[in-house]
Amino acid sequence: MIMFLPRRILEKKLRRLLEEDVGQGDITTFLTIPEGAIVEAEIFVKDAGVVAGIEEALIFLESFGFQTEARVADGEEVRLKTSLLKIIGDARTLLSLERTLLNLLSRMSGIATITNRIVKRVKEAGYDTRVACTRKVAPGLIYFDKKAVFVGGGDVHRFHQDDMVLIKDNHIVIVDDVVEAIRKVRGRLSFSKKIEVEVSSLRDAIKVAKANVDIIMLDNFSPRLIRKTLKELEKKKLRGKILVEASGGINEKNVLEFAAAGVDVLSLGEITQDARALDISLEVVNVRKAKRKR
Repeated sequence: MIMFLPRRILEKKLRRLLEEDVGQGDITTFLTIPEGAIVEAEIFVKDAGVVAGIEEALIFLESFGFQTEARVADGEEVRLKTSLLKIIGDARTLLSLERTLLNLLSRMSGIATITNRIVKRVKEAGYDTRVACTRKVAPGLIYFDKKAVFVGGGDVHRFHQDDMVLIKDNHIVIVDDVVEAIRKVRGRLSFSKKIEVEVSSLRDAIKVAKANVDIIMLDNFSPRLIRKTLKELEKKKLRGKILVEASGGINEKNVLEFAAAGVDVLSLGEITQDARALDISLEVVNVRKAKRKR
């Protein structure tokens, strides 16, 4: 999957973040910084990790007329004190958008870093299991959080509720029959959409697999129960027809236990929920005095 948005749409998303932060104006900058002052600045990373958000930072800055120079690319592993970006432009504008810019870079890089670390662990252990995030993202940041997972080498799973059908526990409780829920979906769904069903027991996994869905999500199954479920699916000649995803209780510490159980996909909420933001800062390195008005 390749993530792409037309530049103007991405600019709009980024400007919304700034509008929320700037309110009716940056009064500190207005009262302290002379109009017309030009600065040169650099953005540095104070942690080692995988960088994400460089494309977004460039588009954001250039939309305000800044000259920019990227020193690294999205997905690069960086060391402490690596320079990420060079910026030249209006001092007032830069200081007003500084925190929005750094928050986005820090969060996206933190998500890319933990994603990359987990993906590498799984691959180096010899498993082909996909590592995916969930839709547990920060409100308003779904595109940026998912983009960071993609940059880190992970699978983005669903972006939105219209990406595919995902019948979960509460759907089943209300309908009171998972097979009936699947039948309703099959009768109306476009051929282009997949159907995934969340199950909480081995018995339900078998029942759902027989109903001819595309993906089964084993919710909060232990590695031992996952193995048992996969064996039963194989015994009934159902395993080769479906993808099996495990979710719930999976984290960086135990991910290899779940990968070893044999599922196709592992989805981890912690990738986006618990990622530690990389420490990134902006430093003004040169100031050109504003020209005095006559």
